[in-house]
Amino acid sequence: MTKSASTGKKTASAASKVLHSKTASKDEKSVAASAMAQTKTKDVTGKTVASKAGKILHDPKASKEAKSAAASALSQTPGKKAAKKK
Repeated sequence: MTKSASTGKKTASAASKVLHSKTASKDEKSVAASAMAQTKTKDVTGKTVASKAGKILHDPKASKEAKSAAASALSQTPGKKAAKKK
């Protein structure tokens, strides 16, 4: 089951700022690009980008815009399937 969220206008704007930033890290730009790609779509975030997004959210040096893009990307990860009962 996937979530039906997509990146909103404010978050897309923040992601754009990250992509244009000269000081943003490679991981921050990767996550921002993922968030931008999910604007107006029902695409989901992959495991690699989700992992990077989690690290960005815990990084005290990450910008507000990078954290916004990371949160958006994490909110669009596929839901876990419930374990089957035996």
